[in-house]
Amino acid sequence: MKNKIKKYGFIFFLCSAFLTVLACSSESDPAAEPAKPEAKTLTADVTKIDFVVKGNVATVVVKTNVTAWTISSNVAWIQLDKTSGKDGTTEVKLTSSENTTTETRTGIITISSSDVTSVKVSVSQVGLLYPNYNTSPIADDATGMTSNAVDLAAKMQLGWNIGNTLEATGGETSWGNPLVTKSLIDLVKANGFNAIRIPCSWNQYANATTAKINATWLARVKEVVQYCVDNDMYVIVNIHWDGGWLEENCTANKKEVNNAKQKAFWEQIATQLRGFDEHLLFASANEPNVDNATEMAVLKSYHQTFIDAVRSTGGKNTYRNLIIQGPSTDIEKTNKLMLTLPTDKTPNRMMAEVHYYTPYQFCLMDKDADWGKMFYYWGASNHSTTDTAHNSTWGEEADLDKFFLSMKTQFVSKGIPVILGEFGAIRRDLSGDDLAKHLDSRAYYLKYVVKQAKANGLIPFYWDAGNMGVNTMSLFNRTNNTIYDSQALTALQDGLK
Repeated sequence: MKNKIKKYGFIFFLCSAFLTVLACSSESDPAAEPAKPEAKTLTADVTKIDFVVKGNVATVVVKTNVTAWTISSNVAWIQLDKTSGKDGTTEVKLTSSENTTTETRTGIITISSSDVTSVKVSVSQVGLLYPNYNTSPIADDATGMTSNAVDLAAKMQLGWNIGNTLEATGGETSWGNPLVTKSLIDLVKANGFNAIRIPCSWNQYANATTAKINATWLARVKEVVQYCVDNDMYVIVNIHWDGGWLEENCTANKKEVNNAKQKAFWEQIATQLRGFDEHLLFASANEPNVDNATEMAVLKSYHQTFIDAVRSTGGKNTYRNLIIQGPSTDIEKTNKLMLTLPTDKTPNRMMAEVHYYTPYQFCLMDKDADWGKMFYYWGASNHSTTDTAHNSTWGEEADLDKFFLSMKTQFVSKGIPVILGEFGAIRRDLSGDDLAKHLDSRAYYLKYVVKQAKANGLIPFYWDAGNMGVNTMSLFNRTNNTIYDSQALTALQDGLK
């Protein structure tokens, strides 16, 4: 029994050793178990790309272990910076052109290899919100357009606003003013003004779906511009408050739709008024409500769209002087936030615009409030000794000098003239000596604004809304084309002396 155990134990040992050797031999011999070939793969990092209407650049990252592959587009509006590649990781740039239609367009990018199944990436691009209205661009025409912004600013002395009229909600006469006539413009010119600002509404005259402006309204604005140009006056046409679609929406969520409308409107306005020479200027907006850098960036995009749309129409518009508005047309905000300007393919044809109703308590405030009282008297030498509660406590000569100098430093000294697009101060409901002192200080204020504006390179445009009576600032009676406020008119004229 003992010998059998030894015998069988020895045999077990031999077998175990043989199996171990066999196993080791198999592990060390590649031919014992052939390696599986590496699977061929071809992938893209995206399956869909959405392009913006203006066109932009997107990328597709191709990863593969195939020897060679190709990439192609089935639409002409997509351009590829590569058409083929090899194994590894490769980035391909896709550039889309602008979609000038109102329809969304689509296509397919195909990545192919003979070794694997093709990979497809779908592409799409939204269309314009509104049709393209630059349907008849013409060749550049410099005739009558020799003055750059600085030259033209030097020719503009004193401006007047046809306020509360062509911008009125409901129609030209709906805010109480009569239709603008050539006789009114003649009266304004005869009294020392050589420039007119025409606040204009467009949105109420446009189709809500297509943004097409009514032809009759376009013709009416052109007629009023002609009245001014016939008098050798310089004219500013803008998009005014206009229901607030732009003015109250310098926000990211309105940026795309407002830029689309801005483009559509200015293509039509610029085309309609393209034949006028340098006497006509365009202004992007009126008083766009902006409080911070983020909103300023949106406003800057609106201004850029305005410039591009006007220039795209060609003719004299290639050289026309254009005006962009500071944030809220407030001098302090403009000094702080409008640090860069839009780009313009035509150099030296841009002006900036601010407004000036400072101090508010003197210029516009029409009743006392819990936070402060109205100012009736303005200027260091015009304070009342009997009605001291209504003397100005800020915003007098030194503040005005500082504000206007800041615009000279920021813009004028750099070759960018500044339009002081609106200013004025209302007449108060006072009597006796208080009224006389108030009117004298008001006249002094108007004279001082004009004088210091001219000294700092700002072109002043007085705001006249046409209404008469208490808490108004109109110069002319438009119902009979006569002078209504001779004291204020004389003060403005004296400011130029």
